[in-house]
Amino acid sequence: MARPFGFTHRHFTHRHPGRLAASAAAAAAAALVLGIGHLVAVFIAPVSSPFFVLGATVVDHTPKWLKDSAIRWFGANDKLALAITMAAVMAVAAAMIGLLARRHLAWAAGSLSALGLVVAGAALLRPTATPLFVVPAVIGSLAGIAALCALFLVPAESDQQAGPTRRGFLLALTGVAAAAVAAGAAGRFVGTRLRDIAGDRAAFVLPRVTAPAPPVTPEMDRVVPGLTRFITPAASFYRVDTALQLPSLTRGQWRLRIHGMVEREIRLDFDELSARRAVESLITLTCVSNEVGGDLAGTALWTGYRLSDLLAEAGPSPEADMILSRSVDGFTASTPSAAVLGNPDALLAVAMNGEPLPVAHGYPARMIVPGLYGYVSATKWVVDLELTRFDRAQAYWTERGWATRAPIKTSSRIDVPAAFAKLDAGPVTVAGVAWAQGRGIEAVEIQVDEGPWQRTTLAAAYSLDTWRQWTWTWDASPGTHALRVRAVDATGSVQTDARSTPFPDGATGWHSRVVMVR
Repeated sequence: MARPFGFTHRHFTHRHPGRLAASAAAAAAAALVLGIGHLVAVFIAPVSSPFFVLGATVVDHTPKWLKDSAIRWFGANDKLALAITMAAVMAVAAAMIGLLARRHLAWAAGSLSALGLVVAGAALLRPTATPLFVVPAVIGSLAGIAALCALFLVPAESDQQAGPTRRGFLLALTGVAAAAVAAGAAGRFVGTRLRDIAGDRAAFVLPRVTAPAPPVTPEMDRVVPGLTRFITPAASFYRVDTALQLPSLTRGQWRLRIHGMVEREIRLDFDELSARRAVESLITLTCVSNEVGGDLAGTALWTGYRLSDLLAEAGPSPEADMILSRSVDGFTASTPSAAVLGNPDALLAVAMNGEPLPVAHGYPARMIVPGLYGYVSATKWVVDLELTRFDRAQAYWTERGWATRAPIKTSSRIDVPAAFAKLDAGPVTVAGVAWAQGRGIEAVEIQVDEGPWQRTTLAAAYSLDTWRQWTWTWDASPGTHALRVRAVDATGSVQTDARSTPFPDGATGWHSRVVMVR
């Protein structure tokens, strides 16, 4: 009697479903690998989840040009774009395994097993890995192989009619897919209960500030439609980092270690940190990936503890010229110690704009060092500060060719009018922001077409470490016009017009916009 799905081997029949069904079956098995792996990782370390191991490995090995392109195209949604891309690639790989399983189930199972071993090996290479990091990938792979066998094998005695076998296949496929979803949801639920970050953050009472920041006056923060406000809301503040999954760290779990070239090693828990003197600083942060005219910059009121005071307790060696900071997820940044020691505005921050740090911005504690691009100064979820030397250690991005010391370059941006805006002839408000942290902004100039540079009106300066708004009233004449802006810092240096990409030490060039006047 002909068998509709294959041949009998001992007590099982090898199914041969259609190509689409076989691809769906392998995709369900692969999803089970990720779901089970994610659930198991909750009890070991969230970052050991197979999906996040793969994502972090991809991020680590992404070429510089592709990283910059992703940030330029997707901005704060770059992690979502990566996740979607990974899911698409995994779906294609699963489809190939499914097609292989139609004819050679053992080979398909071996392929899935090999992929599991690759993920397990990648997990061991994560910066914070322990031998247990392989467990989620191994258990997930075993579950996936079992599911693959359940989908492509059926007891021989049940293969008497085509109908029941097809129904059995669909039931098995539905069961595996449901198990994958349930495992992933269970991992998320259990992880939330084990690490209730939202509850921990809601219960956090901000420290009493002994040295409040000076207030922002109306002269510093002009209200012009379309003009960037002086203080950036946390919800609008840019986020660029390597974390595919936001670290889950409560205040009770947080510890800070200060060590290396110091007289004494210091270890602090959050209660011990909170016993120290809290201060406030208004600081503008800038990402090195910010393109000319980009929005990867923002100003916030940061509350925390002076890094110079914390380091002084450890007694740093005068030979140490670098602070190697580490995040709980293993990311590292190398900060010149001279930018921190004696700088009252370099903080271990615990609050942003009068609220506990958002998780995406480093809860429960992060570094803030003014005047330097974020990749060397603004480590989020920070748990380790090592005093060392630039000739002895390298950090995450400097290992990948980015500049070792990264002072922020003088920059300016046109916020209004919008690019290619259609305007009426007559008075038009042109406005934007400029920054040169550590030096301050002395002037901002605007140029229309190839005309003379003209001084704009600056909002009052808050400090050398914050941006300044600027405005200019233009008597616009009909036609198409190009507007250009440049800034002059407080040392008298004029922003360069030479165009350069963000790599390796920040973009340069004048921002311009084309508008049409009726």
